[in-house]
Amino acid sequence: MNGERSGPFGPAVAVLVVALVAAAVVGAWPPLVAVESGSMAPQVERGDLVVVTATDRFPWDGVTGHAAPDAPTRLGGTGDVVAFDPPGDGLGPILHRVAFPVSAGDDWTDRADPALLEGDCADLDACPAPHDGYITYGDANGEYDQSAGIAPVVREEWIRAKAVIAVPELGWVRLAVDAAIARVGLVPTAVGFGGIAAATGGIGAVLLGRISASRRS
Repeated sequence: MNGERSGPFGPAVAVLVVALVAAAVVGAWPPLVAVESGSMAPQVERGDLVVVTATDRFPWDGVTGHAAPDAPTRLGGTGDVVAFDPPGDGLGPILHRVAFPVSAGDDWTDRADPALLEGDCADLDACPAPHDGYITYGDANGEYDQSAGIAPVVREEWIRAKAVIAVPELGWVRLAVDAAIARVGLVPTAVGFGGIAAATGGIGAVLLGRISASRRS
């Protein structure tokens, strides 16, 4: 170390490098999803940060619904939780649990849990299934997305990633960054948050130095 300050870009670059490494490991970008609603409560709350991975990344093998035999446990329930992005909704990815797969033309209400269904096939825009895909739901919503009109039958290609674990509260940082990028752009946001991180680190170093000095005196 030559004693020179790294400047506000140092922390920003470090964060970017960590994110790129994480993406390479899990095979998904972004590798972290900030939860914006309470639809997956109580296991995943608004403001939590969810680590995701590609659906075909070892040791995973595609997408498994909660109705499948020996379905895995994910985020407090059976069946995979996936981040998917229906085209044209403009609301960003939805993080919900997979119930079961369907094929084009299926009357999937025959396999549905009546407690998660409002009406029969004739009452639903997503039934019969217009294409192959998945029926999904939020744990806290009490109704399938395709029954409530939240999302159409989810095509395989709409699924960005599969959820692995949730870290409480850390998603607020990601949500703040996303909001700042949407408002002022990527570069000003990186400089601003980098400067905050650098200042926070500097203050912390000074405080630790003073504590250490007081202990020696």
